[in-house]
Amino acid sequence: MSVDLTAPGRHLAPDTRPGVLDQPLPVLADTRPEVRRQTSGFRATDVLSLGGALAAAVAVTTLLFTQVAPLSGRVGAVVTAYVLFLGLYALLVSCDESGPAVRDRLVSAVVHSTAFLLVAVLVLVVGYTTYRGAEALPHLNFFTDDLQDAGPLEPLTVGGALHGVVGTLQQIALALAVVIPLGVTCAVFLSEVPGRFARTVRTITEAMTALPSIVAGLFVYATVILYLGFDKSGFAASLALSVMMLPIVIRAGDVVLRLVPSNLREASLALGASQWRTVWHVILPTARSGLGTAIILGTARGIGETSPVLLTAGYTAAMNTNPFEGPQVSLPLLVFESVKSPQPASIARGFGTAVLLLALVLVLFVLARVIGGRGPGQPSARQRRRAVAASRRDAQRLDARTAPTPPES
Repeated sequence: MSVDLTAPGRHLAPDTRPGVLDQPLPVLADTRPEVRRQTSGFRATDVLSLGGALAAAVAVTTLLFTQVAPLSGRVGAVVTAYVLFLGLYALLVSCDESGPAVRDRLVSAVVHSTAFLLVAVLVLVVGYTTYRGAEALPHLNFFTDDLQDAGPLEPLTVGGALHGVVGTLQQIALALAVVIPLGVTCAVFLSEVPGRFARTVRTITEAMTALPSIVAGLFVYATVILYLGFDKSGFAASLALSVMMLPIVIRAGDVVLRLVPSNLREASLALGASQWRTVWHVILPTARSGLGTAIILGTARGIGETSPVLLTAGYTAAMNTNPFEGPQVSLPLLVFESVKSPQPASIARGFGTAVLLLALVLVLFVLARVIGGRGPGQPSARQRRRAVAASRRDAQRLDARTAPTPPES
């Protein structure tokens, strides 16, 4: 007679015979196939929930603003639709998911929508500027002439923005001559000399990061132009720009130097090197790429300032290649002066100059990305090739020393 041990309600008494309890229990193999879990990506239900919530939010907002409530305004309609979208999306997701999953999807929708909004605003700004400046960019004289012979009624075939490009490059170069040594030295001080005074300097640097640009221009105007008696020039503008660029370089350089591994400092000091030799031969070469990125970011900050240049450099429509004498215009100031005119040609020149400024800033940020793409101490491709070539030369030299000498005849 066979007994079904798996029948419901069947209970078996444990076998208490000696030695039975000490035997290991048999392991039953799980023959069920494993199901791969997707931890990322969208499912069909996610796409349907997003689309349904968006369509319902637009429909309800249209009904509210046209039929039900006395509401008007595009901004209000967009905000109302966005709030309704989040609520409806959370409601649809809750039909299939639990509470933590609903909160996760809701936060993900907020983050992605915010990122999409920022990218859309950036594309709108760049696209509108390029569209308005497209009338001036096709003319070659826009890149080779100044505005000395271009009156307010002259067409776009006369005049250009070359004097603004030259002024911007000269002013930024002079500002970098002040910012690079001071900024890197101050960053090294904050990183390598901790103490109460270093904390005070760090606090002042963080406060200067939020300094309005007009305050920097007024400071240089009051001290250099009014008190010391210098005329308005590109050099005075570069001093004002250096005040704006210096805290950016110091803060970014301090962060980069802190990323240098401490065991490199310890190894250098253990070999008998002094602190300044450790900084010069170990820390600065290791953080070279990060310091370059900090300098380029500070340059991008100063290259777009208008109010300090307006107060300290003045405005001129002619080319001035001497930054130490006479007014000198920059690209942001040229944009500011051009778009104030009611003439369409002057406004087109202003937007074309703005396109040049955007392109220059874009080049700087791409250069910062290329330089800062490596971590501290990580060599570039050229440095790796040089190291491999040096290793081969050392190996050949060692082989030549250890090679047996031929017997003398």
